[in-house]
Amino acid sequence: MRIAPQNSGIMAKQQVIASITALPRSPQDDRRRRMTRYLITMGIRLICIVLCFVVQGWWVAVFAVGAIVLPYLAVVLANVGHDREATVLRPGSIVRVVPPPTAAPHGAESRPGEQ
Repeated sequence: MRIAPQNSGIMAKQQVIASITALPRSPQDDRRRRMTRYLITMGIRLICIVLCFVVQGWWVAVFAVGAIVLPYLAVVLANVGHDREATVLRPGSIVRVVPPPTAAPHGAESRPGEQ
């Protein structure tokens, strides 16, 4: 975020400007990322299934466990979605800063009832 001075001439008051990089991913990007993770995990599962028929000994059990567990992990990882750590500033949470009223010049004070 960037902080910019307001146009009121008082440098002590500043306004926070939201950055576009603080926004979460778009739904399309999030879906594409989850589908990619799912397809990679299922590709590894396919490799495990093929290796079950190729290797011998205790390696068969290792690849069989991988072929059984990976579909569950693929679904869980695909449903995680993106991190929601970024906070988005919404217009309802922005408070308007009103500058204090300026004082009247010295000796020009108005008295009650006078105008």
